Amino acid sequence: MTESSVPSSAPAGDSPQDDGAVRLYGAAVARDPDTLYRELRRDHGPVVPVLLDGDVPAWFVVGYREVNHITSNPMLFARDCRRWNAWDQVPDDWPLMPYVGWTPSVMFAEGEEHQRRAGAIGDALDAVHRTELAAICEELADGLIDEFAGTGEADLVDQYSHRIPLLVIARLFGLPDSDVPALVQDVAESLDADEKAVAAHQRIQQRMTDLVAERRQRPGPDFPSRLLAHPAGLSAEEVIIDLLVVMAAAQQPTGNWIGNALRLMLVDDHFSMTFQGGRSSVDQALTQVLWEDTPTQNFIGRWAVHGCRLGGRDIRAGDLLVMGLAAANADPQVRPEAGAATGNRAHLSFGHGEHGCPFPAPEHAEVIARTAIEVLLDRLPDIELAVAPDGLEWRPSFWMRGLHSLPVTFSPAAHRLGAVPFSPGA
Repeated sequence: MTESSVPSSAPAGDSPQDDGAVRLYGAAVARDPDTLYRELRRDHGPVVPVLLDGDVPAWFVVGYREVNHITSNPMLFARDCRRWNAWDQVPDDWPLMPYVGWTPSVMFAEGEEHQRRAGAIGDALDAVHRTELAAICEELADGLIDEFAGTGEADLVDQYSHRIPLLVIARLFGLPDSDVPALVQDVAESLDADEKAVAAHQRIQQRMTDLVAERRQRPGPDFPSRLLAHPAGLSAEEVIIDLLVVMAAAQQPTGNWIGNALRLMLVDDHFSMTFQGGRSSVDQALTQVLWEDTPTQNFIGRWAVHGCRLGGRDIRAGDLLVMGLAAANADPQVRPEAGAATGNRAHLSFGHGEHGCPFPAPEHAEVIARTAIEVLLDRLPDIELAVAPDGLEWRPSFWMRGLHSLPVTFSPAAHRLGAVPFSPGA
């Protein structure tokens, strides 16, 4: 039984900075995450004292029951980062500041305020019918495939999986096609750790600011207009920042989900057969990918509201807890046997509880991923990996799981009748 998160009898608590804390940064940490999580669980139990970049202390929660317990109890483990007791150790240029720097967004809202913001987002997304979403995805997927179908080769990460989610978001946001190329470029640059990232993020924010101003004057059948009209009474500033949250949450995780699923299809005969076994088989295989290579590996985080015990550790008020979603999925106490997880959706890949991915966002992500794979297989049925499986390289990130590239070959195919290569804004 998971220990109750009641106030600890030892007010001082343990410190994640004590001797034995594990450094969770550097290229080696992301090289073999499965082995890392297994060794941490073996040596430290379900709650591990760790040091993040710059030796900033935190707890890394790798037990499934413990992660589930944290996410199920927002009154005990909260999202407002201003509770953190280690701010005095965090420099202004800390690499993880984008994850922990407070903003007035739905990400850090709590209680009734979070319910108001997340409820509006969920309702606005739910207004998009799944059939309509699938049709949009199919059109955009066909357009992207038209760009490389005649060449007999492609990088399915750069040319396909990472482009589809953002194109879908642009369509749902009601952005004109002429804006999409610049947005795609800015989002790509905003994910890099260099000076271009700040400028790219500023351009994206300005575009969302302009979009909200336009929709206040001329509402349309799109996501921003629905947020502005929602009974929750969101301000323009709230809509702007939550549009940025939705865009970030949808783009990279969904793109990596598609890319990771395609990789598994190409390197594993069992999954290749499953993916080509019909719609229900694709759904099952996508679920298996969330167990095996979940796009969001780890997530910052929660902050303890008061001192408590968790996983045999005394947690202090204000301590940061990093949720190990991939590690929790691999917990031997809950991990299904190989091949048995295809119908099991108890994974934590979309988070859990009040601050998990709001309904119907996981369903929308699955529609996008499933449609992207189905269209690709229909258009290019003999697709094959162009390199040896061990030649594929994962991005060196502790937080996200995705490939640098996924090079493939296939028989060159003609464009669809009457189609031209997809080029937004052309």
